[in-house]
Amino acid sequence: MILKNGYILLLAFFSIIQTKAQQVPAPKQTKSVLILNATAHLGNGTTIENSAIGFKDGKLTLVADASTIRLADNAYESIIDATGKHVYPGFIAPNSTLGLVEIDAVKSSDDQEEIGSVNPNVRSIIAYNSTSKVTETVRPNGILIAQIVPRGGRISGTSSIVQLDAWTWQDALIKENDGIHLNFPSGFKRTGSWFEPGIIEPNKDYSTQVNEINTFFINSKAYLGDSSKERNLIFESTKGLFDGTQILFIHADEEKQIIDAIQSAKDNGIKKIVIVGGFEAYKTADLLQKNNIGVLLRRVHDMPTSDEQDIRLPFKMAKILTDKGIVVGLENSGDNERMNTRNLPFLAGTCVAYGLDKEKALQLITFNTAKLLGIDTFCGSLETGKDATLFISEGDALDMRTNKLTTAFIQGRAISLETHQTKLYKKYKEKYNQK
Repeated sequence: MILKNGYILLLAFFSIIQTKAQQVPAPKQTKSVLILNATAHLGNGTTIENSAIGFKDGKLTLVADASTIRLADNAYESIIDATGKHVYPGFIAPNSTLGLVEIDAVKSSDDQEEIGSVNPNVRSIIAYNSTSKVTETVRPNGILIAQIVPRGGRISGTSSIVQLDAWTWQDALIKENDGIHLNFPSGFKRTGSWFEPGIIEPNKDYSTQVNEINTFFINSKAYLGDSSKERNLIFESTKGLFDGTQILFIHADEEKQIIDAIQSAKDNGIKKIVIVGGFEAYKTADLLQKNNIGVLLRRVHDMPTSDEQDIRLPFKMAKILTDKGIVVGLENSGDNERMNTRNLPFLAGTCVAYGLDKEKALQLITFNTAKLLGIDTFCGSLETGKDATLFISEGDALDMRTNKLTTAFIQGRAISLETHQTKLYKKYKEKYNQK
């Protein structure tokens, strides 16, 4: 009876979540759309001041200067006059746990981490909640795509990439099993807790931990090369790392971590690598550039990792790496990461304030990130043939004062920008209007 009552309570809890969750996903695009007269920020470093952006059946069919083209009167069925506004490709949130946790304090709604240390076979996508109430809060700031990544352990598991307007995780998928995530061991250990400073000391187990990673990859390759074998799902799931169909996302911040991680991956024949975090990546810029390795840079709105570093170093990092010819994207993992995903465009805006060209800063959360995730052939920039995943803003989308979306499309579908917060805003605005 206790079990039955508990089950009923659990169902009631999730029913409450569902009734207040994401807006109804938009239906498939049925009418061709033309957006005229906006300033178009293409995401590839260029802009069109007076643009014509057209799309049909979910794909971009026209990206041009409106003053240089002539269209038939019936070329597009729906026309949006965006004079004075701005058009952007949908922003991409990499290394995200959106949809994996609904309420941190409710264990039954937390599915971001599996038991065990080595879990490359764990697929985050099957735990993704496409109707998450949190996810709908990021769309009004332009975040329309996310990489859903598991956490914990030495090898956390396999990520997938989704668009953020769907009924189910199957509907949301735009790239399944894009990469495997490795948390490379740190060369140092920090003692203490958040209220006690503690000390930083060398990690005496570092060499052993690195050897364990190398041994795992050696055993994986041996398994994959053996035709007469018992099935091992853990080793089997690493196949994409060796044939180039998956990316190894190496989570590492320290200089030595990054150098050793790259060497380990190369020694083991892993073809595609991306550094996640990379706070000291500027110290290894030549190595990264030589091996064509990009960086998903850790949260810009953060403190330096050591006392002797410039307090503004996190703000400057994107420009430092970009100037060295490295492909840089921005990620936002850390404390309160899901609710703070909505601030991703403002991280890019901070990079502008510290010297990075505005269109290059836009690339940090659009085209560059798409390149690093391996999805740049169909999204990340406004180019004909790519998905019509874009939005219209009244002002500069990288500035929290003027980022105000009026319309957004995912694969050509006009999505809702309503959230629980917008409903409350309207409710209490009406209350004070009545007074």
